[in-house]
Amino acid sequence: MTTKNKSILMLGCFDTKEENFNFLRQCIVSNGDNVIAMNTGVMGSTSFFPVDFESDLVAMEGGQTIEALRQMGDRGFAVEVMGRGARKMVTKLMTQGKIKAVIGMGGGGGTYIALAAMQELPLGFPKLCISTLAAKDVTRQVGMKDILLMPSVVDVAGLNSISRPIMRNAAAAVCGMGRVNLEVDDKNFGTIAISMFGNTTACVDQCTKSLEAKGYEVMAFHANGLGGNAMETLIREGCFDGVLDITTTELADELCGGICSAGPGRLSAAVEMGIPQVVVPGCLDMVNFAHLDTVPGQYKARQLYSWAPDVTLMRTDGQENIQLAKMIAEKLNFSVVPVTVLLPLKGLSQIDSEGGIFYQPKINRVLFDSLKQQLKDHVKVVEMDAHINETLFSESAVDSLLENIEKHKSKSVK
Repeated sequence: MTTKNKSILMLGCFDTKEENFNFLRQCIVSNGDNVIAMNTGVMGSTSFFPVDFESDLVAMEGGQTIEALRQMGDRGFAVEVMGRGARKMVTKLMTQGKIKAVIGMGGGGGTYIALAAMQELPLGFPKLCISTLAAKDVTRQVGMKDILLMPSVVDVAGLNSISRPIMRNAAAAVCGMGRVNLEVDDKNFGTIAISMFGNTTACVDQCTKSLEAKGYEVMAFHANGLGGNAMETLIREGCFDGVLDITTTELADELCGGICSAGPGRLSAAVEMGIPQVVVPGCLDMVNFAHLDTVPGQYKARQLYSWAPDVTLMRTDGQENIQLAKMIAEKLNFSVVPVTVLLPLKGLSQIDSEGGIFYQPKINRVLFDSLKQQLKDHVKVVEMDAHINETLFSESAVDSLLENIEKHKSKSVK
């Protein structure tokens, strides 16, 4: 996809930040690119430079008139409406092939609107935001998007010897990214998502090598909450032909309040999208907490292990395993495409192996039996007399996934 004859979209509150945006626009133009300007400011506009889309159009796309927003005087509501409207307009401009990159700038409200506007843009499409919040946790606003955040260092309120070089750099960056043609990588057989943790790295590495040798592209996601969310998001965006969910530990953190929860939606996307998968209860022997003193009081007497100074692992027990089995079954039972659950009888993680700190086969057996009881007949369950990190297990996981993919293809052809 060529970027020739496409423009850089600059969006923000031109009513309060016009001087800054005027300078940013000049920097973009000096780099040889055209600018489409979109005003998301509620109280007015600017005469410093041409505005292609004024705030009244953005508000209308968001479901309100600009006059209504001004009369309400509800800043939070206005920011939400303008973010929603900007998202629709940005998506439309991208779909029409008019823009090749997006840049925003602002404080709290401006950042929210800019990040909201970028949410529908695909992976790889250049997205940059100069923000006073760039050094803070804006996980919820960014979501799983590849948005480049650049700290403004000083407030976005006028020009000075700090703000100017930052905007020059931002303009150069977005223009440079905008000149990269977005090409779809050639792939032979398809792309596979795989989940991993330090405790399942050996298994994931072996699976990856085997799949790559067969012509597949493999994308690994760290099962730390953000990784699981990213994987679920990209599954819903149609990025994968199969899912090898080796490490489902985020479910244990969701159940027990650990720091690596990916939320209640974990393990849902492949089922909803009809993607063949293999699911393994990898690292369900553990719940992740931070420093030892952060472990909730009700768990202080439990078996704890310091994986690192800032990571404390808690061994799951029988009752938790019953609940985890229920969580898994409630999701996988809805699958209408081939899905296999592989159970490694000799351990679920590196430290759940014979002689390991979390090695408790009887507790694992509760999980295995509960899964077999609660999973419906169309979900294939395979018990393997192997540890999760053994070559035998990884080979079986790959073979099972490829078998499911072929079954799905055969049904689709019919």
